[in-house]
Order: sequence, then C-alpha cells, then structure tokens
Amino acid sequence: MLKIGVLGAGSMGSGIAQVASQCGHEVVLCDTNAVQLEKAQSGLAKTLEKLVEKEKISAADSQSIQNRIQYANSVSEFEKCDLIIEAIIENLEIKKTVFSQLESIVSETCILASNTSSLSIASIAAACKKPERVIGIHFFNPAPLMPFLEIIPAVQTSEATTKKSRELIDSWKKITVLTKDTPGFIVNRVARPFYGEALRIYEEGIADFATIDWAMTELGGFKMGPFTLMDYIGNDVNYAVTESVFASFYYDPKFKPSLTQKRHSEAGWFGRKSGRGYYDYSKDAVLPEPKRDLELGQQIFSRILIMLINEAADAVFLNIASVKDVDLAMTKGVNYPKGLLQWANELGPQNVLTQLDALYDEYREDRYRASVLLRRKAQAGQAF
Repeated sequence: MLKIGVLGAGSMGSGIAQVASQCGHEVVLCDTNAVQLEKAQSGLAKTLEKLVEKEKISAADSQSIQNRIQYANSVSEFEKCDLIIEAIIENLEIKKTVFSQLESIVSETCILASNTSSLSIASIAAACKKPERVIGIHFFNPAPLMPFLEIIPAVQTSEATTKKSRELIDSWKKITVLTKDTPGFIVNRVARPFYGEALRIYEEGIADFATIDWAMTELGGFKMGPFTLMDYIGNDVNYAVTESVFASFYYDPKFKPSLTQKRHSEAGWFGRKSGRGYYDYSKDAVLPEPKRDLELGQQIFSRILIMLINEAADAVFLNIASVKDVDLAMTKGVNYPKGLLQWANELGPQNVLTQLDALYDEYREDRYRASVLLRRKAQAGQAF
C-alpha cells in the first residue's frame, strides 16, 4: 500500500488526507501552521464521529482512519512517501519553491502532484530536476464527498506517472478524467460564464442578484444560483481564479473579470465566510425576494446556458477533453443538472448558435463569438 503525503492542512488538504486514509493508506498531513494542524485533526475526529452516528462506518473504522494519519509540521516527514499531493495557496512562485524543496527530500520514484485549480502544471514541473514525475490531481471541495477529479499531465509528465496516478485515484472510487494542461482545466474554464455572464446581466441592470439566482435554480435546475455559489466559494477565491484564467488566456475578452466582483472582494465582502457578500449573512438579515417574472427568468437562464454550452464546445474543439469527459466534469465536478453538450443536443446546436449570434450582433463583443465547433455542428445538422 502506497504511503501518501498531503501538504497543506486546510479544508482541501485535510479532506484529501481523510480520503486516502479511508482507503487504507498511511498518510502524512503536513502544515507549518500548528493551529491549522490541530484544527484539521479535531475536524476529522468530528467528521468521523458523525459518520459513526449515521452508521456509515464503525467506531473501530473511525479509530483506524485517525491512526493512519500522521500530523507533521516539517516536509522532512515526507521522506518515505510514494505520492505527495500539494494543497497550499494558489501562488505559482510559492508552489515552484515548495516542489523544488520536496524533490530534495523524497525518493527518485515519488510522484509529486499539485491540487491547483488553474495554475500551469508545466510551470510547477519546470522547478524540478525530474519534471516527468510531476502531475496535477485536482480534487473538488469537499474532497471526501465530491466523486470527481481532474488528472492533468504536464507536457513533461511521463506516461508512467499519469498511468500510476490515475490508477491510484480510480482505486479510491473516484471518477477521473484526463484534461490538457490549460488554464482552468475543464471545470474552472467551462464554468466561467456561469459567474461572468450572471455578473454582466446584473451590471446591465437587467435583474438583481436574487432574480438571477432564482432563474438559474427554479427554471434552470441548478443546485445553486451563481451569486449564492460565489458567496459560498468566496468572492476573493472566485475572483482570483477569474483573473488567473483571464491573464493566462492572453486577456481573451470572453474571460474578462467583473468590476462588481472586484469591488466586493476589495470591500472584504467575500460571502458566507465574512458574513457579507452579494447577500447579507448577518444574524437578523432578511434575504431579498426575486422578481418571479417567467419571461425575464427564461431570458436570463437561456443567456447564461448558451454561454456555458459555447465554452464547453470550445473545450472539445481545442482538445482540452472529449465530449464525454466535458459533460462528466460538469455534472460530477460542479453538479450541473445535465451535461452541457447533452443540453446542446436537446436544444439543437443551430438553436444555440442562433441565440449566440444574436448576442454577438447586438453587442459586437468578442465574448459572444461562437465556437468554431458549435458553428460546424449547426451547419452540418449534427449533434455533439
């Protein structure tokens, strides 16, 4: 059984450590912050206690899972690990420094993986003497509950590293897809319009936050509306990913960040964790009521959906991933009600293209340009 190292004891890192330990691995969970380590240890104990109460695991299992995790404040404890998953701050230079340091500690065969959601795996790998051992393994939060993750080989990653990593994660009963090492990979790239177009609709004065959220949940079937979800994720985190993707795509206008979100982030209105975001989460706050106008709601839902479909089509067109894997990523990775390209087939690619071209004709902005693949499918009368 491989020994797993996890660097970073935040919610993501501690969740990954729990997953690995539940699957029978010895785990070293490392963080230089002693308070964070203690928080992770007590948090895991509470999580497992709830699972015992619900009779999902036995008390003996709970104890075994906790016993298999070693809590460490120095990366030197990773010396005998076979795979290390880094889950620290989304800062490329810090990650490169850490990976270079890890390589000097571990064995020649140890795989070094990053849980980054949008940064270049190739850049991280370039900091190592053996870049072929570096790969991206992107979990979604909370790691123990989310069944899906992205496996991202860099251009330097060896086939053996990719194969071994994917087989290991598959053995943890997770659903994996391979994705090209491009900004945002599949999920964080394809999902950008869910936030960006919702923000644009608000900025144009078409609808308020509550009405846009209502349209996407009640009419669209999404679990959360974009503003509720951004408040849940954290506006600071979501905005940072948007900026990163925008810059990484050479400032392509379709990924342009929103000033509304920037101002919320600058104000410290991060969402639930700060008590205020697009909504007020203070004790006596009353959430605003949406305007339940079906015609308006359908307009909002359709506009955001066709933008999502267009981005999904472009991901396939640029060989980021297959049609199957893109739809799998969006349904299992972010709980969309159905695959976006399946949705396109149901609506008809020509119908989607007609709506998108109408937006482009009205705005004359590059953000509304149709994917070449969408246009080809529509012209040929083919499904995805």
